[in-house]
Amino acid sequence: MAVTERDPARDARPLSWIERIPGRYWLIGAALLVMPVFASDFVLFQIFGWTFILGIIALSLMFLGGYGGMVSLAQMTVAGLAGYMVAIFGESAISAISLNWPWYIAIPLALAIAVLFGTLTGWLAVRTDGIYTIMITLAIAAAFFYFVRQNYVMFNGFSGFNGVLPPDLFGVDWRGPKAFYYLTLFWAVICYLAVLYISRAPFGLALQGVRDNQRRMSALGYNATAHRVAAYAFAAVLAGIGGILLTWQSAQVSPGTAGIGPAIDVLVIAVIGGMRHPVGAFIGAFVYVILKTFALDALVAVGLAGERFQLLIGLGFLVIVFWSPDGILGLWDRWRESRGKDPLLDRGGEGP
Repeated sequence: MAVTERDPARDARPLSWIERIPGRYWLIGAALLVMPVFASDFVLFQIFGWTFILGIIALSLMFLGGYGGMVSLAQMTVAGLAGYMVAIFGESAISAISLNWPWYIAIPLALAIAVLFGTLTGWLAVRTDGIYTIMITLAIAAAFFYFVRQNYVMFNGFSGFNGVLPPDLFGVDWRGPKAFYYLTLFWAVICYLAVLYISRAPFGLALQGVRDNQRRMSALGYNATAHRVAAYAFAAVLAGIGGILLTWQSAQVSPGTAGIGPAIDVLVIAVIGGMRHPVGAFIGAFVYVILKTFALDALVAVGLAGERFQLLIGLGFLVIVFWSPDGILGLWDRWRESRGKDPLLDRGGEGP
């Protein structure tokens, strides 16, 4: 029986970005594709649809924090701005303000404005470091919240916009449970793969180098400030997509959409899931949605006020961070290590 010789050069070649995706992710993807066959409309629309949306927004924060070493509390603000722009340029129940432009103009324009806002936020934030970056982005989030709440001419003040629905394309009601599930799943996969690709592209590798040693990267000729601002711009694309989908899911956008609470929730989601890999954003979002959906009802059922939910989230956050600073992904890695397996190889070599 002949033995086929292996080509060492071929075996030693670097894995492509798509080959780095572990096999179990493909199995999960197949399960997600057939999910509508056996899942209820509530699970599809409320649980998984909301998970994918929050995961996309948290993914923008994970990209900044995990690969760039920058923590921004303005990602939900960027998402909220994209939702507002879709309502203003497109159609809504507030016909006195909405311009009713076609979707192929309203959506790209809304996303472009959100990216511009995110880029300007990054331009300000990258000139600081550590706690000062967090404070600047938090101040921007707070300023946006109070501005839209008090502005009735453009943002309709406290009420915001309702009746903001996705466009009817190909004769499909994209807000229907199954259609909306596939819509959010599609964009979640696109954003996930985009982050995975960029993290191994020259820009992503340079950004990680700036994160680890800015002085050395500057000495090598890299513009650290430009890379960081560009990272904010890319993260704004992700947050903008998530913001538009979030607006379509709830069919409305208001100051509360981009309030201080939701901004902190995105940070909690990213940290709970883990900042070491893009999939952590979706894991954290799923945990958050499950708790938000079912734990709140359980607390009300036993006679506790609904506000106690935030206490539950806070306690869960403290427990996970105490046992694993790397979130649920860190717990997974520790479990893999206890079984004698390399967690880095198990992730296909990915991670910041």
